Amino acid sequence: MTNIAKSGRGIARRIALATILTMILLLLPQRARAAGAGDIISLIRTITTTLQGAIGGTLGQIQSINSTISNLRQQVVWPASLLNQTKGFIGSLRGQYRGFLSQIQQVPTNSATLVNPVRLESTIRSGGGGLIAQIPPQFAQVYGSIPQPADVQPAERNMADMDDAVAVSSLKTTMISDQTSQGMLTLADTLEQQAAAAAPGSADLLAAQARIANLENQAYLAKMLATELRQQAAYLAHENASLKRSADSTRTLRLEMQQLLTRP
Repeated sequence: MTNIAKSGRGIARRIALATILTMILLLLPQRARAAGAGDIISLIRTITTTLQGAIGGTLGQIQSINSTISNLRQQVVWPASLLNQTKGFIGSLRGQYRGFLSQIQQVPTNSATLVNPVRLESTIRSGGGGLIAQIPPQFAQVYGSIPQPADVQPAERNMADMDDAVAVSSLKTTMISDQTSQGMLTLADTLEQQAAAAAPGSADLLAAQARIANLENQAYLAKMLATELRQQAAYLAHENASLKRSADSTRTLRLEMQQLLTRP
């Protein structure tokens, strides 16, 4: 393909030269055209000398400058030897730790043994956002539903409902977090592959992608921290409600004792 391209360029140059000569001859006066073949040959030699001299020298200087810039890029700005060394180091690290990381991800962590708990645990560990709608019914099968109004005090029923809501919300958030973590691992693997085969000058682009991925990861970590804070707040609220109930029970008992002691 290279030889064909060179041959094509040579033919194109010859055609262009012939066209220029033809135009020059047409523009010459009739007397000049009748001057003879010697003048034409002399004119052709003059044009050829001009092309090979001033223009050819300028083209040679441009080619020399391009060669100097290329050497500067390959030897100083983006040293090819150091880039190849870095690529080899990245490939070595991938080969050394990729197997271990894959084994860690495949370690089974499910521990439930009964039917309903196994189903709920499999759902919350699936890392699939499409299964979030299955959590509430499966959660109720494991932990039970909210008691009916006739079976429990309103305050206790409210607390049970709120505790279940916080628990289900946290489970949903963990599923989204697991799905996001898998996506971040895939992105990290992609960046690793790109770094191993990066072209000179693309380091800034890869670094920008890595920074964006880091910002996304920080955002998801902040979201998980917010979920943990909500859980802690709900736990404190539950404990505080229990204290309030105890205070109400103590006050009721004190009033009943006073009424009993004041009876004749």
